[in-house]
Amino acid sequence: MNFITLSYFDLVLASGLLFVCGGLSMALKLGLERQIAVAALRTLVQLLLIGLVLKALFAAVSPWLTALAALVMALAAGREVVARQKRRFTGLWTYGLGTTNLIFAGGVVTIFSLTALIQADPWYDPRYSLPLLGMILGNTMTGIAVGLDRLVSAAVSERSAIESRLALGQDRTLVFRPLVRDASRAGLIHIINAMAAAGLISLPGMMTGQILAGVEPVEAVKYQVMILFLIAGATGIGTLGAVLAGAWRLTDDHHRLRLDHLQGADR
Repeated sequence: MNFITLSYFDLVLASGLLFVCGGLSMALKLGLERQIAVAALRTLVQLLLIGLVLKALFAAVSPWLTALAALVMALAAGREVVARQKRRFTGLWTYGLGTTNLIFAGGVVTIFSLTALIQADPWYDPRYSLPLLGMILGNTMTGIAVGLDRLVSAAVSERSAIESRLALGQDRTLVFRPLVRDASRAGLIHIINAMAAAGLISLPGMMTGQILAGVEPVEAVKYQVMILFLIAGATGIGTLGAVLAGAWRLTDDHHRLRLDHLQGADR
């Protein structure tokens, strides 16, 4: 199969769609045009840099360099979780809540898949570990960001109802249960949609690439199913962990609502 190369002019043409989106944002006063421009610039710079870094990592096959790259990826994903929050927690919770759950969920699922399923030799080979971790972190990051944003927004908007129920003596776990349920559902819906649409609506890139490279379709499908299941598992673990920790942070042992643990929230 011939490899089709893209010219820089092709990329310029593709970027025209972003100008359309920016124009629509300005026309509708969405205020997203600056974010679109920054995201596009970051995409270009980050992918160029990571291409050079991955080439060196793949050649070295060092557990320490692989671990360092994985940590940088997780910390960057944690920062993106914070950046997507309209209302953020105070103190170390601002960054630590999402990042801790990302590292735990992403690390556990990635190591499990490399050692028990893929059985790469060595298991930390960056050719397998880093692309897999990147897919898991990217989706888990989205789930955590959406889940926390929904939880915090609901706690602020329903403040009167929550405080009334707590004042009547209801347990904080019982009061926050509907909010935790809705936030968790919101954080998981994107991966559920991805699994439901796989093969029927969307053609996963990894599976399609393997088939084009000559791999038997059944083998390519098995790998893609495994990846989707791993992503769903990590997203579920990370999202539920972050939402439950967020709900715990928004209350205290005296069963009071603690919106003072949010930056800029009305006291």
